[in-house]
Amino acid sequence: MAASKCTRLTGVLSRQLLDSVDSVLFDCDGVIWRGDQAIPGAPEVINSLKKNRKRVFFVTNNSTKTRQMYADKLGKLGFNASADEVFGTAYCSAVYLKNVCKLDGKVYLIGSNAMRQELEDVGIRPVGVGPDPVSGVQKDWANVPLDNEVRAVLVGFDEHFSYMKLNRALQYLCNPDCQFVGTNTDTRLPLEGGKAVPGTGCLLKAVETAAQRQAQVVGKPNIFMFECVASQFGLDPERCLMVGDRLDTDIMLGSNCGLKTLLTLTGVSTVAEAEANQKSECPQRQKMVPDYYIESIADILPALQA
Repeated sequence: MAASKCTRLTGVLSRQLLDSVDSVLFDCDGVIWRGDQAIPGAPEVINSLKKNRKRVFFVTNNSTKTRQMYADKLGKLGFNASADEVFGTAYCSAVYLKNVCKLDGKVYLIGSNAMRQELEDVGIRPVGVGPDPVSGVQKDWANVPLDNEVRAVLVGFDEHFSYMKLNRALQYLCNPDCQFVGTNTDTRLPLEGGKAVPGTGCLLKAVETAAQRQAQVVGKPNIFMFECVASQFGLDPERCLMVGDRLDTDIMLGSNCGLKTLLTLTGVSTVAEAEANQKSECPQRQKMVPDYYIESIADILPALQA
């Protein structure tokens, strides 16, 4: 095994790493696929891991799809996967509100239809999905009608995010007993060609700023994301590997939870960024140093087939 962190994973070391774990957690975009195309060799890696009796899970901060939607996409791209192996923030946020917050009432949801479905599946009634156009004047906005059964505000990715949604969230959160949860703090969603669009973190920060409150964040790198998987499948952190393309979410999650970590270079972060973190004396940046890095997860296929 590696004597130091940020070690390039090659040859015999790959086999040793795989032998040291029972479960592998994968981020999705930039790791096993890009957009609607599988990373070359990724389906073979996932399927070979399962043939080698490794448990595989898919852990993503994307809140726009249900577990079943992810399972359907995985299947279409050639991955052997089922919905119960998928842990997205839409599902994990619903679990958090039900099991941790013990929510007794409705949730005001700034988010997607997928989030609404996951909430409904655990017995939580969401309100607020869809457009909320501005009407009236400022006095009206401060007295906007509220549902008196709402006991929490949940913020995820919402293509219909608007001033009125921000205002409505503020009015609910003026009640100190109203719980405040966010799916993740990713500020930018990288696209092909070096482009990007604003991520959920931008929406969440706007609500936090307006409400003058800080949300409890469910997604990576928060440890709840791993605990959600571990509690259902009895995982031993020391026998788990986290594979991701982002140092600030995937690798930090692994560090926070005591998992082995592998950075793949098919997505966002670079080895140079990891090495800069390694040289830093900042404890938070040290958590963003992977144990290993690899060009693509396809590069571990020979070790699986040996």
